[in-house]
Order: sequence, then C-alpha cells, then structure tokens
Amino acid sequence: MKFLSIYKTVERNTPPSQEEMASMGKLIQEGMKKGWLLATEGCLPSALGARVRRSDGKISVTDGPFSEAKEVVGGFALLKADSKEEAIELARQFLKIAEDGECELRQLYEPNSADPNQPACHEAEMVALKR
Repeated sequence: MKFLSIYKTVERNTPPSQEEMASMGKLIQEGMKKGWLLATEGCLPSALGARVRRSDGKISVTDGPFSEAKEVVGGFALLKADSKEEAIELARQFLKIAEDGECELRQLYEPNSADPNQPACHEAEMVALKR
C-alpha cells in the first residue's frame, strides 16, 4: 500500500540547523534504502507560493504568504507500508526528528490492487479525480 504523508507545521523563518538536516538526512537515506520511503520533499516558505481555489465556478488566486493559516504544509513523503498502522509508525519516526506539527496520512488509490481493503473507485469518481 502507498500512503501520502502531508507534514503540517507552523511556518518557520529560519532554515533548519546542520544537526536537524543531518538527522533528517539519515532518516531519509534509511527509508530509501529499506524501501519504505518512495519520495519526499520539503516546501519553501508560503511567501513564495500561491493558492488557487474554485468556488461557485470561479477561479481565484491568492499569493502567499498565508498568514491567516495556523499551519502550513511543510513537506510531504510518499510511503510504502503493509498497513495503516505501519504508516502511522513511520510518521511517528519522522515527527521525532521534525519540529512540532502533524502528519496527515492518506492511503493512495492503486488501480488493479489485490488488496481487499482498497476502496473501490467508480468510473465517474476517477473522471472527477483527473480534472
């Protein structure tokens, strides 16, 4: 199974320390080597970003920073785990190294999955997801 881990935290104004970078680098290297970490990236400050929103059929764009947000997305990881419980444990390992925050875990849809717990997606839902 694949899980998307979305790391949410209070936006920081300073880059991570060398020690923080080394600790995170070690975890990333271990995860890639053992195969449970498929991809990961951190996000630059929200001041460099934008939010694109559709509401009532109209598209609006809001440039960062997102000062109204209590937390911002700090990064993501794509995890490979045998169960939701295993994905939770991997998120716990990450949070022990990262700053305060939370990881939202979402199982990803995998077509032709042999997993009986994989939620079924109807054709109309898949078309909507591709928009």
